[in-house]
Amino acid sequence: MATAKELSASSNVDNTVVGPSILISGRLTGDEDLTVRGRVEGELTLSRTLIVEPSGVVKANVAVKNAIVSGVVVGNINATESVELTREGRMVGDIRAPRVIIVDGASFRGRVDMGDVEPGRLPAERPAVVRPTAVTRPTATPARPALPSARPMPPPPPSRPTPPPPPSRPTPPPPPARPSAPPAVSRPSAPITRPGLGGLGSKPLPPPPPTRVERAEPQAEQAGSAEPPTPVLVGAGAKKKVVVKKKTR
Repeated sequence: MATAKELSASSNVDNTVVGPSILISGRLTGDEDLTVRGRVEGELTLSRTLIVEPSGVVKANVAVKNAIVSGVVVGNINATESVELTREGRMVGDIRAPRVIIVDGASFRGRVDMGDVEPGRLPAERPAVVRPTAVTRPTATPARPALPSARPMPPPPPSRPTPPPPPSRPTPPPPPARPSAPPAVSRPSAPITRPGLGGLGSKPLPPPPPTRVERAEPQAEQAGSAEPPTPVLVGAGAKKKVVVKKKTR
């Protein structure tokens, strides 16, 4: 493959230069090298090498033997040997060549097709490397360090003193007991006799109740009194009241 330095050294032999002020539009063919410093548009077919200088612009589909791009190429390049994009090269399109060189710093957008690999270039089959079987060793589990002892618990806060209970009030003395009333004395009922009967016709009264005895008061007889005698009430235990009338003489 011819490099850019080799082509520049033999620039005086079969080399056509398109100057910076030249614009070629249409179909261009040739059997020698072509150096583009101006502008070429259309279709370009060469049997040798195309050199695009940094000031050159090619907007065409190119079919050449070798292509060295240092300027701008917009289109597809089909080369029978190689295509090289230098650091200053800019290309938009597809490249079809058995050898493609893109230098660091170049700009390229498109697809690259390097064709089928020649039979002589097929890589020899590498012998399979037998790797020794890894021997598994028992892994010793490292002993875990003893956990630090638990931190001592802080002492509980001092309990607050319980306040003394309030002094109890003295219990007032009970009121003096009232003297109980003496039991009522029951008065015994005296037998009542009718005057003039001499006690024969008297009727005995029922016995008085044991709890209450009434005392019979003596009746004062007033001689010559015209008022009738006061009736005498029988005790509470008597069931019958007897009224005695005294006859006046």
